[in-house]
Amino acid sequence: MSEAIDVASLGEDVPLLEGLRTARAIRRLHPDPVPRELIRKVCEAGTFAPSGGNRQPWLFIAVTEPERRAWVAERYRKAFRAYAVPALEAAKDPAFPDAARRNMKAALHLADHLHEAPVHLFVAGRTRRGEEQAQALFPAVQNILLACRAVGLGASLTTVHRTFGSEVDAWLGLSEKQPTCALLPIGWPRGRFGRPPRRSVDECLHFERFRA
Repeated sequence: MSEAIDVASLGEDVPLLEGLRTARAIRRLHPDPVPRELIRKVCEAGTFAPSGGNRQPWLFIAVTEPERRAWVAERYRKAFRAYAVPALEAAKDPAFPDAARRNMKAALHLADHLHEAPVHLFVAGRTRRGEEQAQALFPAVQNILLACRAVGLGASLTTVHRTFGSEVDAWLGLSEKQPTCALLPIGWPRGRFGRPPRRSVDECLHFERFRA
């Protein structure tokens, strides 16, 4: 992580489908800084997402200064704890699924250590006719997550910060017409990439019409 990085070539040889299959959410991150050139590279991938009329409504705001990350983390932690109370209580039941318990622990770890994540990448966008353009912003988010996987960065998608949406947006310098839709904590991963558990595509793929 401390070695020099050739940003231009990093991730360029990762096969698309292999990267897609192994881009699991990584919520345990090292605090080591991420080069700005690399943040720029993954955000550039976001700009290649489709958007209606090619309007490209996205804005990316990377928060990297420690005191500013601490400000975000304080609010995020408070919102997550309030949101997750029912699930945390349910997880105490011995019958609670192990996979769900692991996911909850990872999400809780992120909430408690968000200030350590070296990059808090906010994705925002211009509204159109008073409505958020999620149909364009979330494809951009997915592109960024895949680009992070390609270059070896851990990342995950969360919207918990929206509990303090207007306050966070104003703090980022955004107007009401430029709301954030997502927060991506990004950093060097603790752990490895790999295929997440998924049910077979044959359980959800139907031809011509849905058949129960």
